[in-house]
Amino acid sequence: MFVEPINSLTDLFGFVQGDNVSKANRVIPPELPILPVRDTVLFPGAVMPLPVGRESSLALLDSLEGVEKLLGVVAQLDPRVEIPTGTDLHSVGTIAKVHKMVRMPNGNVVAFLEGLERIHVAEVIGLKPFLRARVDAQPDVENEPDAELTALERNVQELFREVVARSPQLSDDLQGEVANMDSPSRLSDFVASTLPSLNTMVRQELLETSSVRKRLEILINELSKEKEVLELRSKIHEQVQEQVNQTQREFLLREQMKAIQKELGESDDSQAEVEELRKKAEESGMSAEAKKECDRELKRLAKMTPASAEYMVSRTYLEWMTSLPWNKTSGIEDIDIPKAQTILDEDHYDLEKVKNRILDYLAVKKLQPGMKGPILCFVGPPGVGKTSLGKSIARALGRKFVRISLGGMHDEAEIRGHRRTYIGALPGQVIQGIRRAETMDPVLMLDEVDKLGRDFRGDPSAALMEVLDPEQNSTFRDHYLDVPFDLSKVLFVATANWMDPIPEALQDRMEIIELAGYTEEEKIHIARRFLLPRQTKEHGLSLGEQIEFSDEALHDLIAHYTREAGVRNLEREIATLVRKQARRLAEGKTDKLVVTPEVIREALGIPKIRLEKEVEERVQKPGVSVGLVWTPVGGDIVFIEASKMRGGKQFTITGHLGEVMQESTRAALSWVRSNSERYGIDSDFFRKLDLHMHVPSGAVPKDGPSAGVAMVTALVSLLTGRPIRPRVAMTGEISLTGIVLPVGGIKEKVLGAKRAGIREVILPSENEPNVKEDLPPELLEGVQIHFVHTADEALEIALGKFDVPVHPITPVSRSENLPAAGPVH
Repeated sequence: MFVEPINSLTDLFGFVQGDNVSKANRVIPPELPILPVRDTVLFPGAVMPLPVGRESSLALLDSLEGVEKLLGVVAQLDPRVEIPTGTDLHSVGTIAKVHKMVRMPNGNVVAFLEGLERIHVAEVIGLKPFLRARVDAQPDVENEPDAELTALERNVQELFREVVARSPQLSDDLQGEVANMDSPSRLSDFVASTLPSLNTMVRQELLETSSVRKRLEILINELSKEKEVLELRSKIHEQVQEQVNQTQREFLLREQMKAIQKELGESDDSQAEVEELRKKAEESGMSAEAKKECDRELKRLAKMTPASAEYMVSRTYLEWMTSLPWNKTSGIEDIDIPKAQTILDEDHYDLEKVKNRILDYLAVKKLQPGMKGPILCFVGPPGVGKTSLGKSIARALGRKFVRISLGGMHDEAEIRGHRRTYIGALPGQVIQGIRRAETMDPVLMLDEVDKLGRDFRGDPSAALMEVLDPEQNSTFRDHYLDVPFDLSKVLFVATANWMDPIPEALQDRMEIIELAGYTEEEKIHIARRFLLPRQTKEHGLSLGEQIEFSDEALHDLIAHYTREAGVRNLEREIATLVRKQARRLAEGKTDKLVVTPEVIREALGIPKIRLEKEVEERVQKPGVSVGLVWTPVGGDIVFIEASKMRGGKQFTITGHLGEVMQESTRAALSWVRSNSERYGIDSDFFRKLDLHMHVPSGAVPKDGPSAGVAMVTALVSLLTGRPIRPRVAMTGEISLTGIVLPVGGIKEKVLGAKRAGIREVILPSENEPNVKEDLPPELLEGVQIHFVHTADEALEIALGKFDVPVHPITPVSRSENLPAAGPVH
């Protein structure tokens, strides 16, 4: 039973200044019943209501008889003891008189006790039904009044008045009570029983101290401490009052409201949110460092008012932290390689190299589940299926698919996130994608990585270094979260149209897989398997019953209405034809539409592309050759035109050519000048003529050395008057010695030539392995490949055999320290 003493005893029950029986005349019985109390000390002269509930204590009160009704009140050493014995009590207590007893509804009794004198418990003589003990009086040791005792007494009175004046718990009437006391013993007992800051141990010490002087000294010490605390409290209160503004007042009111709601048992929404976030943090499985940061932020959030702006910032951060999949994976344990291959074949036609690479990864993953995910980069022209291939990979792996478009991104904060100091800060796109996937091992596609911006505003490609490095991304630290997050289980797939804009350091972190354009046959297969079913379904038509495409129609669409490496424009044109049939059905014409070349011309108009005729027309005149170029949208042909006019030693180059391509034109001219006599060309032609070389589509920038052999052919064709054989195209870098050097992008160039109706292609002999590896025989059907080692061989194929006898070239003067030029074999 815990007994809570009333602090202001005088207000409630008064403090007895004197009693009917003086100390000298009062006789203390040698034996008294003992009432053990917990955390309570009764002083002589004090009146106290004491709740009584223990059976032994109730039996004690029931046994009291007579007018006096005396008992001993002694504090327990340990308040937790339920049935105390003599060893559980202090040795000094107070003899008390019971004035009144009131029984409460719960069965307890409140006894109103008046403390009379100090007593010493000599011996416990009975335990049941209640404690009884032999007691002795313990009178005060009062010295003769002197100046020191008087000073101590006045000091106590003064300090007590100051404490009463500053304490909100004590009544001002107590100051008058203290002033009227003339006994130092009474004063010490009164102050000790009234001062609320004294703990039980100090009160018991004061009760056991017989020396009045000593009691006054103890009280002075305790009163001084209480005075300092109250002064400091008052000072803090004044400072707070000075600084309080409207927000702080609202905070105080809300804190009070929280306390009131807590007492009433009502819920507090903000605290409920904190507890919910704390529960989510416990269940999220986050790392120890993240958990530590989360706990720190939760403590801050619990102290904030919801009206504070910082509250929403902290809450948003915690919501991000608790919603991330720290240890949640896709849960696909058994990897089925044949099933994965079936899925890849269902979604994409051909692309065997890419499919094999994915299946290799799955095979290793099955044997070594803990391996880090590869970082693949698909490079190819638009419309060849790079993005959709990423979706198929995710489906084959049984993982979530997340796509992040990097095109035009110029701020590295889009990758790493913004720091929380900024208003509206959020994590980067990588962490946002992980959250959307709800697993830590999705297939994350970084689309258009070659179109990242790099300027004064930032370089996102540098931020991708850590994300795409398997040795670093296990501890990727987003600026917003500011704790490590494991990205090593993510399968990153990047896409790009070409590699040149991607920094070399970033290229080094990715496995480059090139996707070339499709041939006409491949496009027909793709249209049959994927494009036609998808478009008819999207437009509400039945393929085969309401619309049908012939092979001739698909061939006509591909050859004359779309000129691309992929199939995006082809699908667009197919959609146009399907819409035409949908309109016919809506107008009541229910017959099936069979799409033929004639239907296509009626629906789409005249053919947009007539390259075959254009090639034949433009190469009829001497000085025009057909080169092969690689572009980000696939391979293509380019016309190189040369013309001559009267003049001398002037060589003009036009067509928006880059520095490397301009150097190739000069190298081509130098080779033609040094070998002119071998082809029946006047060796002094450059002194008599001005030459102009132009590459049409002047608004389009062009660069690279691969048009060197085509430039030589155009110049020789111009100077000899021989037109190039129709439907012949070529590529290769030319050296000053006439060697045709290898170039890149062979597959794209050959496919571009085939789309343009070219029948013969001249390639450097060193590119022969590329043709055998990348171009199967079915792709080369209808195209003849010539591999050449020198410019002479290329000229013989493009212009025909020259019957002019070969004359040795006059060597350059040795004084110039240059090697002599000779015939090229």
